[in-house]
Amino acid sequence: MAVSVRQARVAFARFYKHRRAEVSGSFLIKSFPHHCRCSSNSSTTAWQKRSKHGEIDVDIGMRKLKITTGKYARFADGAAVVEFGGTAVLVTAVCSEKLSSSGFMPLTVDFRQKAAAAGRIPTNYLRREIGSTQHEILTSRMIDRSLRPLFPQGFCNETQLMCNLLSVDGDNNPDVLSINAASAALSLSSIPWNGPVGAVRVGLVNDEVIINPTRRQISESTLNLIVACIDQYKVVMLESSSDNILQQDLMRAIKRGVKETQLIIQAIKDLQKHHGCEKRQFTPPSVLEEDILEAIKSLSNLRIKEVFQDSSHDKISRDEAISVIRSDVLEKVKETYPDTEQGALVQSFGAICKEVFRNQILDTNTRCDGRGLTDVRDIRCQVNLFKPLHGSALFQRGQTQVFCTVAFDSLESAMKLDPASDIKDKNFMLHYEFPPYATNDTGRLSSIGRREIGHGDLAEKGLQAIIPEEYPFTIRLTSEVLESNGSSSMASICGGSLALMDAGVPIKEAVAGVAMGLVTRINEAKSNVIEDYRIMTDILGIEDYMGDMDFKLAGTKKGITALQADIKVSGLPLQIIAEAVQQAFIARQHILKIMDSTLSKPRENGRNNRPVTEKLEVPIANRNKFLGIGGYNLKKLRHVTGVTITPIDETTFQIFAPNQSAFEEAQEMIDNYLKEERVPELEFGAIYNVKIVEVRENGLMLQFNPKMQPAFLHVSQLDQRKVNHPSALGMEVGQEIAVKYFGRDPATGQIRLSRKVLYSPATSVIKNLGSKP
Repeated sequence: MAVSVRQARVAFARFYKHRRAEVSGSFLIKSFPHHCRCSSNSSTTAWQKRSKHGEIDVDIGMRKLKITTGKYARFADGAAVVEFGGTAVLVTAVCSEKLSSSGFMPLTVDFRQKAAAAGRIPTNYLRREIGSTQHEILTSRMIDRSLRPLFPQGFCNETQLMCNLLSVDGDNNPDVLSINAASAALSLSSIPWNGPVGAVRVGLVNDEVIINPTRRQISESTLNLIVACIDQYKVVMLESSSDNILQQDLMRAIKRGVKETQLIIQAIKDLQKHHGCEKRQFTPPSVLEEDILEAIKSLSNLRIKEVFQDSSHDKISRDEAISVIRSDVLEKVKETYPDTEQGALVQSFGAICKEVFRNQILDTNTRCDGRGLTDVRDIRCQVNLFKPLHGSALFQRGQTQVFCTVAFDSLESAMKLDPASDIKDKNFMLHYEFPPYATNDTGRLSSIGRREIGHGDLAEKGLQAIIPEEYPFTIRLTSEVLESNGSSSMASICGGSLALMDAGVPIKEAVAGVAMGLVTRINEAKSNVIEDYRIMTDILGIEDYMGDMDFKLAGTKKGITALQADIKVSGLPLQIIAEAVQQAFIARQHILKIMDSTLSKPRENGRNNRPVTEKLEVPIANRNKFLGIGGYNLKKLRHVTGVTITPIDETTFQIFAPNQSAFEEAQEMIDNYLKEERVPELEFGAIYNVKIVEVRENGLMLQFNPKMQPAFLHVSQLDQRKVNHPSALGMEVGQEIAVKYFGRDPATGQIRLSRKVLYSPATSVIKNLGSKP
């Protein structure tokens, strides 16, 4: 059978297409070891495990939480979907085979809030998700803090968790679901991890503890607490904002939350038992030989101990002293053992420093700066630093120094939040800044880092509870860290509280914050049981770095407004949490007493340069005169005085002036706009002689008196007969006619007139307003 040239070309194109696919496919297998694992027997088994569908339900807070696997994203090392109500989150976990050279656990968590999940379209120019919002960053950080402590010591493989919001119903928040989905994904995967973790949100409505409350319940709740735990009722993460609740109510909510998480943990374990992959063989990084370690210890132990026992050292001198010891010791060890890797030597020296530092606290109850376990550093406060500012404060605690300022603006400047998160505008915001010079470093001042966003959000939560609910201004509180040696976010709360009072904001009470630390002695032979521990008040930067907990708490003299627990060991019992909360309460009383000695209550009238806001009532008849053509009067007023006027309803306007002098200048202009010369009062039902000043297609413009604005008479009110145009009746400009007055329209304020009613029997006497109408 003969084959045409065209048929031959088509056949060759098909062959070339399939051949190119085979070549590119084999190239992928050769190039990427991750895909190469899938071809082995063990990887095939893992693929079969990941492809097997499984699901389990848990009763949480009178509702069902469903965890499923084996349906979505099966190429990932681990994937799980958690559904609660109509909200569903998919989390994938992927781990690289290659070790990272960073020396720490390179865990990346990305939470993405998709507008499509809520049935919406993004409002930006491209109509798609761009970058990360503040809410996404804060949720990612919370998930990270819940999972990171449970990775094995020394595990340095790059691990990425991606949280994809599949659907959201507007009632159930996806953040807690993401923690549980991430926990399930890691547990089901082959990634080494000592989970699972369970998480719940806890609310407090009318003194009743509610688990995983809806959005409406959260708005009514005095507490918004997230608890993440492992089995044996151990806490790995806490985060909350609250309306100044009592300490005993907080502990009651934490205990209930811990209890509920155990149900989720058990469900994930059951799912892992039937659908989980075998964990990868993980070998901790090789440690130095015993003789090398002993050489480092013998050369450095006493010298390090002397530095940590010398309380005269500050942050910089202590770091310099340790750096000198490290350089000297490693140089001598390198001479004796020239083949030893420099990185391993540095890591071993750091481990020895950490051991000496922790043992000193555990054995002597004394810290490196000479303080006891419950002592707070020296505090100095100052307010009203610069006159042009609406409010300012400088808060110094040890070597941590924070400068806070308050700026007021109109409610139009309120922060417009992402509509996909269903959160309304807010007129109080705190912006936290941590420039490099605060720690004597250099760096780029470009985009805001995740750490700055997280610390600023925590400080804002700590102060939100004391901000008046109905305040006529938008408040921007900035906190710039000028010096940092630990607890800068808590210092921002203290300084921010003082700055708000200096600005005259009628806050309910002053708020202070303090960071609590922990050092533990763990028996690894007994399943990491904590044998001994010390809780430290107001921790330094080095105590945060070498310790096991950074527990930040903020509150007033009576209650707690915000907290965040960053736990670095694999879970803490409730006893330690309760002791830290109580110890922080005592420290807050001390800090607030010092703050009260500087400024005990808000300034009654604020500063002289604070903005002024008032409501203005404008009669509806004068609205057009007040606004001007196309709003010209208001635009001119803003240009000349800087004062903005915002309409509230038909007759009410909100005036915002940057200061009192601008307000007074604007008031004069407003008075001129609304100024009216004395004009005769019209009598309802009376007949007046008026003058035609303009002939229009649909009627006439009539003048009662030169001091009055012309009034409009519609063509339908000219004659008993139907008239299409005033000229049909011979109406001309300058002509005088008689009309009857029927008052003003209640909606528009316009004068209501009629001529045609005069052709019925007269009921009134004709009146003239002046000799020349």
